[in-house]
Amino acid sequence: MNELTIKRPDDWHLHLRDGDILRAVLPYTAEVFGRAIVMPNLQPPVRTVQDLKRYRHRILDCLPAGHSFQPLMTLYLTDETPPTEIRLARDEGLLAAVKLYPVGATTNSEHGVTAIKKVHRVLEVMQELDIPLSIHGESIDPDVDIFEREAAFIDRELDPLRNDFPELKIVLEHVTSQTGVDYVFSIQRKLGATVTPHHLLINRNDIFAGGLNPHMFCLPVAKRETDRLAIRKAAVSGDPRFFFGSDSAPHRLIDKEKTGGAAGVFNMPTALSSIVQVFEEETSLDNLEAFLSLNGARFYGLPPNPDTITLSKAATAIPTAEAIPVGQDKVKVFQTREHLFWQVAKGLRLTEGS
Repeated sequence: MNELTIKRPDDWHLHLRDGDILRAVLPYTAEVFGRAIVMPNLQPPVRTVQDLKRYRHRILDCLPAGHSFQPLMTLYLTDETPPTEIRLARDEGLLAAVKLYPVGATTNSEHGVTAIKKVHRVLEVMQELDIPLSIHGESIDPDVDIFEREAAFIDRELDPLRNDFPELKIVLEHVTSQTGVDYVFSIQRKLGATVTPHHLLINRNDIFAGGLNPHMFCLPVAKRETDRLAIRKAAVSGDPRFFFGSDSAPHRLIDKEKTGGAAGVFNMPTALSSIVQVFEEETSLDNLEAFLSLNGARFYGLPPNPDTITLSKAATAIPTAEAIPVGQDKVKVFQTREHLFWQVAKGLRLTEGS
């Protein structure tokens, strides 16, 4: 198969940042994706309805002319978030989800949640209003090995949380382990998981191949080969609990390549090509549309996009820029050693009757 047409995809986990980086990276998403869940971990975070409105306005101001793209906005949960803020955001039609970062777990998470019991009143309101909780699922216990943080979080935090709030929709973001995949498969309702391109492609060895490579460093960190294969199996299965979330997280080179470099990779220019290639390698192209375009929308209670994209396979590898300019610096594009062959045919096709 050298060409296929699918419903226009969505990205259910995206970092757009702000300022110069926002202006530089947004076109790569808007060119292909209809909607995206936009993460709120700015400096300072998106904590209030007013923060959310201003950030959404800045995103739309950077949207290239002629592009139709809808940012789905999130609030950053803190120990002090009032339940009234959640109600207000939902009443104004602005809120797609609320993001829970365990304090200190990842980039700009220092204002995050110190203990889930401290946000129970907010979670009660979210359950009542059917607002999804997006979770960075890693333990912050310093005694937990970095490669076991997801498993520890599931056992100590996520499973008790689900028992306390059985009707709360929860997304285990960027699932990275066999344990995480197995847990999601074991739950029949109200739990989904996003899957990133990079966790489908690399394992922890890639971080150290040829020396320490900061451009393979993300959080949650890539894990064992057995974990990567489990994630691939889940992604290509067509199971509605698993859906695409790029976790594209751009950082300037100066921030990636310093001591204590930032966690996150900017994969958006190669994300779609990588995903299609994975599904082709796993002989699962029939499930591609479900993963990219249907499962996430269904979980969030939204209709699929009305338009479609056509993907074509080139005879030779597609050239990819190594980095994009951002002000006086650059953001490196995430790439593995594998060549990519799939690309989006120019233009979006509207379905009949749309």
